Amino acid sequence: MIFALFISAGGISRHALAQDENRTAGTQPSQDDTDAENFSETYKELNLLGDVFERVRAQYVEPVSDKKLVENALNGMLSSLDPHSSYMNEESYNDMKVETRGQFGGLGIEITMENGLVKVVSPIDDTPAFRAGIKAGDYIIKIDDEAVMGMDLDAAVKKMRGVVGSDVDLVIRREGEDAPIELSVTRDIIRIQSVRSRVEGNAGYIRITTFNQNTESGLKKAIEEAKSKLGDKLIGYVIDLRNNPGGLLDQAIAVSDTFLEKGEIVSTRGRHEEDTRRDNATPGDLAEGLPIVVLINGGSASASEIVAGALQDHKRAILLGTKSFGKGSVQTVIPLPGNGAMRLTTARYYTPSGRSIQAKGIEPDIFVEQAKVETYKSSRFSEADLRGALVNDRDEANKAANDNKEEKAKEGEGKDGEAGQGGESVEDYQLLRAFDLLNGLSLYKEGSRYEADAAPVSNAQGSAQ
Repeated sequence: MIFALFISAGGISRHALAQDENRTAGTQPSQDDTDAENFSETYKELNLLGDVFERVRAQYVEPVSDKKLVENALNGMLSSLDPHSSYMNEESYNDMKVETRGQFGGLGIEITMENGLVKVVSPIDDTPAFRAGIKAGDYIIKIDDEAVMGMDLDAAVKKMRGVVGSDVDLVIRREGEDAPIELSVTRDIIRIQSVRSRVEGNAGYIRITTFNQNTESGLKKAIEEAKSKLGDKLIGYVIDLRNNPGGLLDQAIAVSDTFLEKGEIVSTRGRHEEDTRRDNATPGDLAEGLPIVVLINGGSASASEIVAGALQDHKRAILLGTKSFGKGSVQTVIPLPGNGAMRLTTARYYTPSGRSIQAKGIEPDIFVEQAKVETYKSSRFSEADLRGALVNDRDEANKAANDNKEEKAKEGEGKDGEAGQGGESVEDYQLLRAFDLLNGLSLYKEGSRYEADAAPVSNAQGSAQ
């Protein structure tokens, strides 16, 4: 079947070449002629792929299945584009669909491939990986005594998943540690409760760990619970997006819309102008205008950054913490014949003010690094560090504006992935600062209200005199 495809392609290219040879000498090539030449080169490359495929089938030292060769070729084609494009066979595609529904089996870490190794974007709260102490930026160099170098991402994921209750042995390399760290982690069913909440004093604390199909409903439930418990005493909300690796775009839009009355939430812009899409808020702020503080760090990526950017640009929330990951691209999952799918980067997204955060991240309004006892200074891991990462198409225009913020942030870089106690510990310095800020905003609001109420009395006395 593949061979027939290449033969058919070859026929088209020969026809194109014949048209090229019949051009009158001295005339400028038309657009059709140029397109024909491009097609010709493309089909030559496809024929080369077919030749290599047949050579491997016929001469490789051991028999290799056609399916495996084709899948690896497809994955190589896509993964070479950027760190987030990939091919998914039927098994991987089914795994992805299960994850977006909010439940899967494994260790509970968001990972990517970097320089041939598995690199941790962030551990998911209250999972085996989280409890074992795995941190954002860790390199996994061995899985069950098998070196990760040379392994593709799907293979690494499969090795870490398995029967619930069984153990997987990991060897981890961590910045600042002289020796590799050996861990034995027990697999478990990973049920992602994407929203956790509680009342702290007179404030509502809401932690969003990922954006799956249950996130919007979980957020609304958390807000209503805070209102029910505190009533008129409620002073505002802390929304914790630290170490949230992202998820579904529509859920990020819905979460942003929960706190906005109007205006653009995010725009996505693809290769062609007609691919531009803008998503706007609908009337209704479920928080009823109460102050909001959003916590972010270097593990806040993708959908987390959409929410943070929208609330920051509309001045609906104050961002506190450290710079976010910087994944400003959108992936479309396209089903393919054979029950597989391709995950393809099809657009960049932009915040309401027109910012692209690709490989740049979102700067917090108030820079607060997490308190740590370590004396070493680790380097910050972000989207820009990934091999083949897309460049920011507004990089040059924004360079001057960002330089000053970058300088101020340098001393704190690398200390932003330490919400290792789930972001909920008494020792969580960033969270304590967020509550302090919320209390301060509440006092300021009360003071402003008092002055406004007192003003008419003062004016009346003045006119009487």
